[in-house]
Formats: sequence, structure tokens, C-alpha cells
Amino acid sequence: MLAAVDFIEDGFRFYSFDPASAPQFQAIARLIDVHLSEPYSLYVYWYFFHEWPQYCFLVSTVGSLDIVGVVISKVEPHRAVRVRGYIGMLVIDPAFRGQGLAKKLVQLSIRKMVEWDHVDEIMLETEVDNLAALHLYELFGFLRTKRMHRYYLNGSDAFRLILPVLEKLGTRIAFLAPLDTSGKPGSACAVDSARC
Repeated sequence: MLAAVDFIEDGFRFYSFDPASAPQFQAIARLIDVHLSEPYSLYVYWYFFHEWPQYCFLVSTVGSLDIVGVVISKVEPHRAVRVRGYIGMLVIDPAFRGQGLAKKLVQLSIRKMVEWDHVDEIMLETEVDNLAALHLYELFGFLRTKRMHRYYLNGSDAFRLILPVLEKLGTRIAFLAPLDTSGKPGSACAVDSARC
């Protein structure tokens, strides 16, 4: 078993999910159900927690057991040639947004996938109109590889994003251009406002 994560930074405790803790499981499910647009069944949580409990990281305020953020990830072989990490869910309670918690959870997840399983790349999906999420992931170097129409149950499109961990995987010709939301002449938003 890999070493559990547990550290304090800027008044918040970042720590590993305890698979034996029913209260943690329920709190995570509640946080995701309330704050993500996509509904998930208990089976989805069980699947991630049973197969990859080491890749579920939580954040609470110091001195509290209330979970205010979670990232849930997994690592699997991809087409028998790569090891691919996947960030399945990232949620921060709205009362705690704007404090860099999402950034720290993503950074922790990426670091542990690289350290523990030597991933070649990390993938995720996010809604095309979730500009905050796109900005966050692009700060880490994620590149948009595909737009998936009506991907979510609510009818929203999604971008698939990939972070090439191995330098040879980062050839930009295989990726979509970065989203320019500036609205300046010649930008994607100025040419086609439906894209922004």
C-alpha cells in the first residue's frame, strides 16, 4: 500500500481518502452530487474508491472533519502502450473557492500519478463553457484534444484534455488550439461568439 497523504498548508488539511470510512464516502458523494452538473450513481464512487482509493484526495479546514474539496482520479494502461492517469472528478465547495484549493488538489493528483505509477499522460473531460476549469487545467499544461458534442446528460459539450507527461507526447499538431476568450479581433471569440 502506498503512503497516505496528510499535510497542512495555508490553514487547510490535504489528506488521502480512508476507504474504511463510511462518513467520508457519504460526505464526498454529497459534495459531488450538490456541486457537479453531472449526476453520478453510488456505483461510480464505489468503483473509483474500490479500485484506486490512493488517488482520492480530500481537503478540509484545519481542525474540522468537514470535507470542502475532493479530487478523484485513477491510473490504467491505455492501448497497452501507455500508462494513463485520469482525473474523474474535482469539486470545491463554493464557499471555499478562490483560495487555490482546486489548483492544489490537481497538483497533488498529478504529482502522485507521476510518482507512484509513472504515467505517460493524464486525461480528463470538462464542459466547454466551464472557463474557470479550462483555465485551471491549461495552467498545468493540459491540451484540448477533442470536442465531444452533447457529452453530458444535461446536453452540454465537453472538451477532452490531455496532459502529456512524457515530452515526446506533447507534439501540438495533435491538439486543438488554446481557447482565446479575449474577444480581440481575430480571436476565436471575435470570429465565432458561439465558441466562447
